[in-house]
Amino acid sequence: MSGRNKKRKERGKDRRLLGFKYNTRMMNTARKLATVFLISFAVVIVAYAYNKYKLQNTTNKLEETLSSLLRIENSARVSPGIKIALGFGSCQDIIVQSNQVILDRPPEIPEHFYSIGTKEELLKVFAYFYRHGAAAERFISNSTLFQELVHLAEKASSAKYTIGGNAPIMANRFVKEGCSVLLGAQMSRSLQSKFPDEIQISGPFVERDDIHLLLEYPTGQRWGNFVPPRANRFIVHNDHQNPELSSLNSFVKQIEEYNPNLLVIGGLQMMDNFPMSESKQREHLVKVQDLMQKQSDNVRIHFEMASFSDENLLRNLVENIIPYADSLGMNEQELPNLFHMMKYGNITLVAESSPRIAVILDQMRDVFEFLQGTQATLGRRKLTRLHLHTLAFQAFMVDRNSKWKNTKAAAAKSALTAYRHTCGSDEIESTKARLVMDEAFTVSLRGELKRVPFDSQDPVSCWAEDNIEICIAPVLVCTQVVQTGGGGDNISSAGLVLQI
Repeated sequence: MSGRNKKRKERGKDRRLLGFKYNTRMMNTARKLATVFLISFAVVIVAYAYNKYKLQNTTNKLEETLSSLLRIENSARVSPGIKIALGFGSCQDIIVQSNQVILDRPPEIPEHFYSIGTKEELLKVFAYFYRHGAAAERFISNSTLFQELVHLAEKASSAKYTIGGNAPIMANRFVKEGCSVLLGAQMSRSLQSKFPDEIQISGPFVERDDIHLLLEYPTGQRWGNFVPPRANRFIVHNDHQNPELSSLNSFVKQIEEYNPNLLVIGGLQMMDNFPMSESKQREHLVKVQDLMQKQSDNVRIHFEMASFSDENLLRNLVENIIPYADSLGMNEQELPNLFHMMKYGNITLVAESSPRIAVILDQMRDVFEFLQGTQATLGRRKLTRLHLHTLAFQAFMVDRNSKWKNTKAAAAKSALTAYRHTCGSDEIESTKARLVMDEAFTVSLRGELKRVPFDSQDPVSCWAEDNIEICIAPVLVCTQVVQTGGGGDNISSAGLVLQI
């Protein structure tokens, strides 16, 4: 074989070897790609199956929890012939989405103000609470600014007009649940016509109703760099009638003849940072205290807390009003405020929006112990009931030797009422709800850390501690919120009606 042919043969051999190696690499690459594809496909299938399983489990859990809560709620009924007297005040609420009224850019640094005099102060204090998703209520001393806000609200597509004020909202819920009501409130004849006949109104009757603006916002709505962790509302007003407790005198005259089973005191936060002398404020509170002291032992008394930022007012309430009530109702912002005033003599403006149950229960125990210890002096009453409502759960603490009954059913009812009010529907749909409460919770951070597991077949957990009964109920949180304003008043009222 010539040298030339030999070289050709070797080159051909090299090309065949190179082609073989190339084909081998291609086959290996194809195998690797196929393996990656199969693994990826398997991961997708597993993830899909897991998510479907998880979604199905979540749906089943929600439906089972709802069914169980309804069963527990229906285990008790409102006693026939219940009569409730409650005050004070009324107004016309305009409920509107905050982004249709607050049109300015947010401030760089939020800041707290006790009352609002300028637009800059409004934006700063709104941002202060908005970033935490915390409810608050503030007096606007600048009437021109307030009227400008009302004008914007009235033009907004989301604007909704409703009866306002703690007492009127609670009165409507009490009547809806089958009770008769005497309402201590001043109002116009026009507003009176919007109340059901079962509500007797003490008066006086006035020419014009005060307006309150409820600036609502949903979870996650971005305003500049601020994103609220939960849906809530910021209330502003320029009210001069309700802070003066205009309905008090006529209410006092009618209540003795009415002979109620329950007296509810609310609306006193209208005096918060209102331009009123301390002596006049105290004079109003002493009159309310006198009304409470005049009630016989057969009349139970409930005080409904609210957002307070005026230390002097809250201190006066702790001294002159709260110790004369059998029962207290409040939310997760108001409990720490009351706790701080009782323990340290000051207030806390913003608290954790999603507090742990153990923290809440420990604070409730402290408040309960403090107020039970103030009994038997100057006509004071022993606190026998404390109801705390949060976004995720309802907490009840009741003296086992008291007349309050059906605590477990009341906890379930208040939890379901939270959905009914915020979703704006008496019918509860599990597809429009979610559970926020943990799978298990610790009952206290003191001593033994006992944990209670969540059971969707028996979702209201109740247990005894010495002379008190404690119940925790999960809230089916509405995912399509219609309104948040008035939620606490409806929840508190629903919890009360089964316990009288």
